[in-house]
Amino acid sequence: MTLNDHPARPIGVLGMGTFLPSRRRPNDEVASGAGVTADWITQRTGVRNRHIAAPHEAASDLAACAVRAAVAAAGLDIEQIDLLVLATSTPDELGPSTACRVQALTKARNAVALDVSAACSGWLFAARVAHDWLRSDPYARYAAVVGVEAYSKFLDPADRGTAVLFADGAAASVLGPVPPGQGFCDFHLGSDGTLADRVLIPAGGSRRPASSTTLRTGAHTIHMDGRAVRDFITAMFPLVVRDSLARNRLRLQDIDAFITHQPNPKLLRAVATDLGIPVDRLPIVAQEVGNIGAASTPYALATAAANGLLTPRSRILTATFGAGMTWGSALLTWSGAPTIRIAPQRAAASEGTLHHAHR
Repeated sequence: MTLNDHPARPIGVLGMGTFLPSRRRPNDEVASGAGVTADWITQRTGVRNRHIAAPHEAASDLAACAVRAAVAAAGLDIEQIDLLVLATSTPDELGPSTACRVQALTKARNAVALDVSAACSGWLFAARVAHDWLRSDPYARYAAVVGVEAYSKFLDPADRGTAVLFADGAAASVLGPVPPGQGFCDFHLGSDGTLADRVLIPAGGSRRPASSTTLRTGAHTIHMDGRAVRDFITAMFPLVVRDSLARNRLRLQDIDAFITHQPNPKLLRAVATDLGIPVDRLPIVAQEVGNIGAASTPYALATAAANGLLTPRSRILTATFGAGMTWGSALLTWSGAPTIRIAPQRAAASEGTLHHAHR
């Protein structure tokens, strides 16, 4: 069979996996460094807890755990993965790609490994890459798509605009062929580079290499114009949702679940309510994990599946938005894919990385 002979095949989710590092950082702990109270954080953001990677853990370590879980949930062997696409804003190094680190850790020796950088929209951008790759390559069987962040390595604990929101975690999906009528359709992605300065880590790249000045001025931490980001999300979220519905001749009530990036629970609930999205169709997870960037959307998807919100043939509208600025949407007809979530045992969090899995 040649590439041109290969018929387009529907590609959907076959398995989901998530991983949270063992250490929890509640509002009481964050508040003292940020100069606010725990109640202030809860009332302003809705975030109550977040998980923080250990000093020896990098983004690839978190991502590898999520990928292994997703592959196991899909009932596959890691050597069956032909493509590994990783989305992150907090890579292990500037180069090589963090996906190559994950390939090595998981022993996915047959996978082509590459990174996608689209900030909090990253997983959806990466899913588009994997979806189109699998549809066009007759020899590619399965792809692992993982979003991961280790934001805690790049936070100024005294900056209340970022320290109270951003956290660490990973969520992965295995994509592959699904029956007709299921899977992804109608991806629609966008970017506006004129807004790139609204959220960024200013130093450490080729424009501002590391120096004594960048270290002294905190230029290697996340800088965010909170008001501009809030205004962007408030305007863009309704546009993304309405555009997807209009293009596909659907109504809000035709969508079984809205799976979105989770910038902060309070903002997300307010925008969704104004849009008319029923509260029971919008799973919100950031109250317990914070903003985990590229991992937020797949983490919400995995949680919705594990909690029984999704059933086979549920119609899902995904909506993302992030630094860059970037945004995107896709429709997904759920395949009934199983989920394995790896989370720390709270009582053992201080003793190491003891975990339990939920399917």
